[in-house]
Amino acid sequence: MTQAAPTAAADTADAAADLSRARRRALTVLVVSQALGGAGMAAGITVGALLAQDLFGSAGLAGLPAALFTAGGALGAAALGRVCQRFGRRPGLTLGNAAAALGSAGVVAGAAARWPVLLLAALFVYGAGTATGLLARYAGADLAPPERRGRAAGTVLFAMTLGAIAGPNLVGPTGALAHAWGVPRLAGPFLLAAAAYTAAALVLLVWLRPEPLLPARPAEPHGPHGAPDEPGAGPRRPVRGAPGVVTGATVMITAQLVMIAVMTMTPVHLAGHGHTTQAVGLVIALHVGAMFLPSPLIGLLADRVGGRRVADAAGAVLLGAGLLAALAPPASVALSACALVLLGVGWNLALLGGTALITDAAPAGDRAAVQGLADVGMSVAGATGGMASGLVMGSGGYPVLAAAAGALALAVIPAVALRGTRR
Repeated sequence: MTQAAPTAAADTADAAADLSRARRRALTVLVVSQALGGAGMAAGITVGALLAQDLFGSAGLAGLPAALFTAGGALGAAALGRVCQRFGRRPGLTLGNAAAALGSAGVVAGAAARWPVLLLAALFVYGAGTATGLLARYAGADLAPPERRGRAAGTVLFAMTLGAIAGPNLVGPTGALAHAWGVPRLAGPFLLAAAAYTAAALVLLVWLRPEPLLPARPAEPHGPHGAPDEPGAGPRRPVRGAPGVVTGATVMITAQLVMIAVMTMTPVHLAGHGHTTQAVGLVIALHVGAMFLPSPLIGLLADRVGGRRVADAAGAVLLGAGLLAALAPPASVALSACALVLLGVGWNLALLGGTALITDAAPAGDRAAVQGLADVGMSVAGATGGMASGLVMGSGGYPVLAAAAGALALAVIPAVALRGTRR
């Protein structure tokens, strides 16, 4: 008996060390796939509107790609969430990247053949596949022990910026390659997207081990009824109305609506006051950087203080962003850039705070589908914010839009988080 106890303890320690190494390796695989996927997403979105305008010969139809990205992203988030729940994260994320690669190749083919129907269908498939980029943050949270979920999700989200920064800078070289192959130059970035998403799919398919949804965490070995929660088991009890799920989803959806509404109209506002395209591009680039670069730090904050407090902070930061954007003199690019940076940070706070709330509230057997539906809500909110922003700005002006968006964030996000705490 004296020798058995130390042996058992040593075996347990070895198993824990092996599991920790496996988790770190799997998280590294997710980071690599996200960097590749970020390059594909950024390169494609950069020229989507220009490609549509060139093919259709009308600036009025240049907004079709954004609409198709949004619609495809909503469908992709729901479908991929269910695939992840049924078969596991690895098949679901692999399928999403493969769909984005297929859509990218279809865009190139449609542009080369000047076939609008193929181009539009391919853009929809491409949009559905790009939903993988945000869904992957949940896989990062799955891989981590409960006290490190925020940092893991933030690390996976941060990895997208690595590719997103590189992608737009390769528009010129990929355009030259496309021209050399007899394809329109504007389709060049989609060649990069096809290659990047294919590589991301292969990385996940071959190296993502262990399966993130397997109940490896000692603190969460079973589902709500005492049966193991495994991919393929399906949900045993609906949890979509659970307080933490509702709170997290509402926080993310509200932040998405506010962020898209202000971000969409800021370039129009700045250009209308005589600022150059380069100045507008710099403001948007700073905003996108603020959306993703702070992710590891905000994830750490979520681990330390909890998702609800991070969500509370999101409401305050988004209000500050809206007020600064509303009060900034139109001639000041610097103040507009500061407002958009705050807007990006507030969105990140809401996204990671909401992610922590949903991940903690949903049991493993139902988690992937619930998370997918939450991201569907974000897609719909983004589309709503984009459409409503033009109407509000047209009737009341940009300051009214920005101030109203900030007030909405402060009214909804902390109130919902506080209500979730009381429940």
